[in-house]
Order: sequence, then structure tokens, then C-alpha cells
Amino acid sequence: MASMASARVAPAGFSYGRPPLSASEKPRRTVVVRAEAVNPGIRKTEDKVVDSVVITELNKPLTAYCRCWRSGTFPLCDGSHVKHNKATGDNVGPLLVKKQ
Repeated sequence: MASMASARVAPAGFSYGRPPLSASEKPRRTVVVRAEAVNPGIRKTEDKVVDSVVITELNKPLTAYCRCWRSGTFPLCDGSHVKHNKATGDNVGPLLVKKQ
């Protein structure tokens, strides 16, 4: 006769883990961001790697796109690479798209 694993039952007034969420609570997620370089070897002799692309048909004269993946306005750059570069020793900067 095969034995079946029994379910773990908590004693009255005790629970294993977090109690169930109430109707008004939303589940929480934990996001862990590791501070590590996103540029492993491209032009590491430069203080900050910034590339520019010139295009004739654009609405704005200049748009900066994020390449550090830390921007709060991703895909647009918000300057978060400055803090990222200080924390990691990286040299990543934005991609600048310019109107010709």
C-alpha cells in the first residue's frame, strides 16, 4: 500500500507563512536590482559612451534614449545613468537622436 504525503495543518490560531490578503490588499512583488555594469567592454577608455544619430524626419530636434535600463521614463533617458555609472564604475550614456 503506497503512503500518501499528508498536508501540513497548522494548530488553531497559527499559520505557516503570511496570512491571507484582505479584500482591500493587493499582492506585493519584490524587485531586486543588482548594481552591475551593463557595458562589459565597449569603448571602456571613454568617460561616458554617448552615440548620436542624425535623422531628417523627426518631430523634435533632439531625443535621448536610455541605454542603462535604469530610466524611470524608459525608453527615454532621464539621466539615471549618472547614478548607475557612479555605483558600478560603468560608462554607459544615452543614445542621442538628432534632427538634421
